[in-house]
Amino acid sequence: MEDHEDTNENPTEGENQQDNGSHHQYGSGDHDEAVDEADEQRVEQELLEVEAQSAAEDEAAPHEQHEHAEHEGEGHDHGEGHGGMHEGHEQMFRRRFFVSTFLSIPVLLYSETLQGWLGFTVPAFPGSEWINPVFAVIVFAYGGIPFLQMAVPELKDRSPGMMTLISMAITVAFVYSLATVIFPAQSAFFWELVTLIDIMLLGHWIEMRSVRRASSAIDELAKLMPDTAERITDDGETEEVPVSELSEGDLVLVRPGASVPADGIVEEGDSDVEEAMITGESKPVSKEPSDEVIGGTINGDGSLRVRVGATGEETTLAGIMRLVDEAQQSKSQTQVLADRAAGWLFYVALTAAVVTAIAWTVAVSFNATVIERVVTVLVIACPHALGLAIPLVVAINTSLAARNGMLVRDRIAMEDARNLDAIIFDKTGTLTEGEHGVVDMATVDSIDEDDAFALAAAVESDSEHMIARAIREAAEERDLTTPDATNFEAIKGRGVRANVDGSEMYVGGPNLLTQLDRDVPDHLQRFADEAGQNAQTVVYLVHEGELIAAFAMADVIREESFRVVDALHDLGIEVAMLTGDSEDVANAVADELGIDTVFAEVLPEDKDKKVQELQDQGKLVGMVGDGVNDAPALTRADVGIAIGSGTDVAVQSADVILVQNNPMDVVRLVKLSKASYRKMQENIVWAAGYNVFALPLAAGVLAPIGILLSPAVGALLMSLSTVIVAINAQLLRRVDLSLPNLSGSAPPTDADTV
Repeated sequence: MEDHEDTNENPTEGENQQDNGSHHQYGSGDHDEAVDEADEQRVEQELLEVEAQSAAEDEAAPHEQHEHAEHEGEGHDHGEGHGGMHEGHEQMFRRRFFVSTFLSIPVLLYSETLQGWLGFTVPAFPGSEWINPVFAVIVFAYGGIPFLQMAVPELKDRSPGMMTLISMAITVAFVYSLATVIFPAQSAFFWELVTLIDIMLLGHWIEMRSVRRASSAIDELAKLMPDTAERITDDGETEEVPVSELSEGDLVLVRPGASVPADGIVEEGDSDVEEAMITGESKPVSKEPSDEVIGGTINGDGSLRVRVGATGEETTLAGIMRLVDEAQQSKSQTQVLADRAAGWLFYVALTAAVVTAIAWTVAVSFNATVIERVVTVLVIACPHALGLAIPLVVAINTSLAARNGMLVRDRIAMEDARNLDAIIFDKTGTLTEGEHGVVDMATVDSIDEDDAFALAAAVESDSEHMIARAIREAAEERDLTTPDATNFEAIKGRGVRANVDGSEMYVGGPNLLTQLDRDVPDHLQRFADEAGQNAQTVVYLVHEGELIAAFAMADVIREESFRVVDALHDLGIEVAMLTGDSEDVANAVADELGIDTVFAEVLPEDKDKKVQELQDQGKLVGMVGDGVNDAPALTRADVGIAIGSGTDVAVQSADVILVQNNPMDVVRLVKLSKASYRKMQENIVWAAGYNVFALPLAAGVLAPIGILLSPAVGALLMSLSTVIVAINAQLLRRVDLSLPNLSGSAPPTDADTV
């Protein structure tokens, strides 16, 4: 919220930045170029430092992660610190990959090993013998140093991972190869060095692109609050002031369609206020004097005068923002499979190197051959394939998910989805359409249903109330011709009246009948009682003082909801529903869908607690929602899933977004998660399995019988392992995400199949 206000209060900041940008654009001096280059280097250094901190955080204990998150939160804006940095990482590694690859070409061309393998030669010239060492040094300094910097936190935490393994391999290869320039040896590792760096930069670039996540939920929440408010002065006039200048006790005017600027109490006026984005209530809430209103909600057709009761950090919306921030910071982080494998390989490589050094020294005494064997072991310990094993699967997984209506924003959440024990669905807009519709009707014996619908639609023709829209839409679906209505009048809190074909007609609820002093016929009363038991709203059609029809209104359950509950049960996953609606409404929907657990009348902060409640039972919990009030629960859940048609903040708070707004994609998510994780495991086996074969040969286990793995052959095996991993990752595209026709479910529609 403060970030949002600061933006409004400093309009000149952007202008200053623009002026500075113009200065650099049109300035041609060396000073400007030096400043630009220095700025770029500074930004890259900051990105590397943050990446190193992230690596350390991944390895830290839970309490250490929380402390780091709090410290980090003090240093920079939440959204910019995470989403902006991930984007910066991606661009940095992309640039370093292309530059390093370009600089590696001369090294490959002048590599005697590759020339011998591929049968080509390049012209030699005075000084050409320095091409390999010079370009290799440049590639190491530009493309390799970042990995050394990111390995520092792993070493400090005594938890070596991928960065440590990469750093060990490229450093050993670099030092040994430079030594061969001064002390000629049988082989150098220049081409292996540069290709290893290039491959690792490529893997890191793919990884950053796949996991980039703009964590701007806080900003989206802040946008719900208006920038200005109309404050009523002592003389009754209005003045427009920034929301930040409002104080407790101020009286503000909230015009029709405007956002409520702060929490407060209605002093004058009547209106319906849309609170779904805050409270989850599926229909507008009627407000009159002495009722409370919440900042950020949307006023309806009436005008309200509100006495401010809370501003700034004390508002309900600010509380939700804090919950979102806390939930994001407390989200647990899982170690990546490749990091675990890299940690194991690091210790295996060191052990193998020590054993190799001792064994060869005993066998042939200490000489250059011993050093070459040890170096070969350490370099071969870092296969190219391990750097791509996970990122390739993640990239294909992300692409495949997008083609099937899922946008993956957090790869760890995608991995976790395969093990979900329970999935919580928000009711309104997720399991239901989020809009009221006519679900049933009854008429007196003398009236045809179509005639009753046509008359009701005529009376409601000039109303914008959601019940009026539902009746008109139902009449349109029946392809009915609506007669003309005149003398329309809205009766506040009761209904509407109009003249249709010369007859006075009313449409409204029980309060309307009380005003008209009319009794409900027994047939319609039984209908109303049954609708009430199903938590449905009943409105009546009155013709010349006589009740002739009753309509049952309810938030319509989506057709897909029946199938998704059955499908998840078939997968052994518990289904729960979370809503701010009453228990009657919630239980009616849950009974119809066969939902296991119901949380009704839940406030936003309690939604977050309900997710935590299931997690405390040892369950891995997924949350599916679409509203602002779902944001804390989405971020608290192990896997947050947002319906794509929902609010921006819900989307920004989620790990996975259902772009096509189809709840059945939750089932696809679980299937894809299982398939992707299986591919990751297979790729780890292929990548690390190379070491099981290559390390003993590189160490010289079979040297007594004349079999000794040379660095060149080891590099060839590295490449072969990389090719196998790449092909295996591509096979993920063949996974079948089509959904079976589960027993008890409706037949699959085109939208439910891939």
